[in-house]
Amino acid sequence: MIRKIIHINKEKCNGCGACAAACHEGAISMINGKAQLMRDDYCDGLGDCLPHCPTNAITFEEREALPYDEAAVETHKKNRSPSHAGGCPGSQIRTMCPGQSSQSLQTHTPAPTGHNTTTSQLRQWPVQIRLVPDSAPYFADAHLLIAADCTAYAYARFHDEFIHNKITLIGCPKLDDIDYADKLTEIIRRNNIKDVTIVRMEVPCCGGLEQAAKKALQQSGKFIPWQVVTITIDGKIKED
Repeated sequence: MIRKIIHINKEKCNGCGACAAACHEGAISMINGKAQLMRDDYCDGLGDCLPHCPTNAITFEEREALPYDEAAVETHKKNRSPSHAGGCPGSQIRTMCPGQSSQSLQTHTPAPTGHNTTTSQLRQWPVQIRLVPDSAPYFADAHLLIAADCTAYAYARFHDEFIHNKITLIGCPKLDDIDYADKLTEIIRRNNIKDVTIVRMEVPCCGGLEQAAKKALQQSGKFIPWQVVTITIDGKIKED
């Protein structure tokens, strides 16, 4: 039958997951960081998702589609895993304010004797390079940190000395086995990035992250101050 149904423009989708959270029928899921209509018969054509999309990636279209199946939707909702309801939590944009208990990731458990409690300096979510939308609002006028994920474990004061007052992106070129350059290029090109700090481990495989960041800076066509900091395996900053 010909009926009104949603259409998702994947080029405009920034992966925030807001549409999936707004879809009461569970017709939309996040696949590889993009919203996708899973089944025509799950979409009621009312468009509750449309006003929640920050990039206007969702529109109506009239086309051949299965009729809305309320019974199938109810079965789908009952069988859906709670962890996947409302889209992928890892793709949903969130801005945090370090030091404010309502949004920060402040330590809640008592610290061992002789240790200080610390507060996370993380300012945004998600942090994985593969998941972060390249046009997220927190990139505006940002001091950008591009870090290998092992660095936060190796260097004890990573939050205070590196994440503080920066927007953080992390990745591992060996585990992800992809070139981050194109994604980083779009982030730098589309946003007013103030400066870039690249933090890597001294191990050879971390060179892939450094090279991707440098390539992105070059491809962006912008002149932006940048620096590379190398962390040793024993948790120190390597001197040049």
